Amino acid sequence: MSTSCTIPGLNVPKSRFPEPESDLPTGDNREQRVVLGGGCFWCVEAVFLAVNGVSRVESGYAGGTAETANYEAVCGGQTGHAEVVDVHYDPQTVSFGDILKVFFSVAHDPTQLNRQGNDRGTQYRSAVFYENDEQKQVAEAYIRQLNSAGVYDNPLVTTLEPLEAFYPAEDYHQNFAARNPFQPYITAVAAPKIEKLVDTFGDQLKPGYTDNNIA
Repeated sequence: MSTSCTIPGLNVPKSRFPEPESDLPTGDNREQRVVLGGGCFWCVEAVFLAVNGVSRVESGYAGGTAETANYEAVCGGQTGHAEVVDVHYDPQTVSFGDILKVFFSVAHDPTQLNRQGNDRGTQYRSAVFYENDEQKQVAEAYIRQLNSAGVYDNPLVTTLEPLEAFYPAEDYHQNFAARNPFQPYITAVAAPKIEKLVDTFGDQLKPGYTDNNIA
């Protein structure tokens, strides 16, 4: 992972992102999950761990097979995997649409094809790995909505892929940003995302959360 990653998507203000016109029902009190790929999983994980209603986030791999679901192999860019986070959440506190809004506005830049800044390769692709048709339909609708609204100067390149399996990453990747707040990649890439999250989604953060949580 490059420590000089640029984050052009962070320059797009929250005000340009519409509320999703389509969403999943929020009345179910059972924990839900969605698997998202947005470049370096250290950074995407850090963002979603801060969101109120998110109960657990695990970094890992999706899109390839179990045999090559390890960091060394995935970094080669030939396994078909994406670096992803498995986000578990309470739909009565945060909806699927809310999760998507944070994903597209803070967690990564969805207009960069097979890369995030200087991190390049299909393992860094923007992707929603859906568990069911309902998730797929809501994600499709929001992508269309963002493109129609011209939120970004370029169209979104996020892929929608069925979740065949999620493979947890090695232990040292889990909660990486919080455990390594002064690691150069974290200060260059994750910290600005957390700053934007705190500044623009303050009402949706876990109680007491600030950007000092990882720095």
